Amino acid sequence: MMTIRAVVFDFGGVLFDWNPDYLYRKLINNEKERKFFFSHVCNSEWNIEQDRGRTWADAIAIKQAEFPEYSDLIAAFYSRWNEMLRGTLPDGVALMERLESANIPLYGLTNWSDETFPYAWEHFPLLHRFKDIVVSGRLGLIKPDPAIYQAMFERIHLTDLQPNELVFIDDVAKNAHAASQLGWHGIHHINANETAKQLQQLGLKF
Repeated sequence: MMTIRAVVFDFGGVLFDWNPDYLYRKLINNEKERKFFFSHVCNSEWNIEQDRGRTWADAIAIKQAEFPEYSDLIAAFYSRWNEMLRGTLPDGVALMERLESANIPLYGLTNWSDETFPYAWEHFPLLHRFKDIVVSGRLGLIKPDPAIYQAMFERIHLTDLQPNELVFIDDVAKNAHAASQLGWHGIHHINANETAKQLQQLGLKF
């Protein structure tokens, strides 16, 4: 029987409800224009670089030079970032708390800008309950780079810990798969019930 000694959580899409659309529905009424903005201006490829450690000042300047007609809307991506973070996801939090009540050590591994993560840390005490959290923007690494998983592994101080004693839960399939490639048990999070079933299949009792 395998032993799972710790569970590592991704945050966005698992425990936190973050979506730029929450802000930009207020700022761009036209749906077609809003789709263009997210596809070509402040798109995911641009945003992930802030998760990798690029400063927001640099990121905004790059896009404002490219799309000066959207200058104020680009600036809002950082200045009004908190309006994209609606709060926590109740089902995901309930799962986390069940594991916590069963005394299973919990850790966090998140693609998140170092400049915006402090807002979440201040406003969501839930984060303080994790034993440690690796924030991509602080390391200059992002999932699914194997190096960020290794950084997480090295910060889990359990005696003689083996990769197959860890579970990683992420709503992005390639990030969960990357953990599996390193010997962890990667779970692609679709919903809390399915994730709970997979955790129980791995022998966790909670």
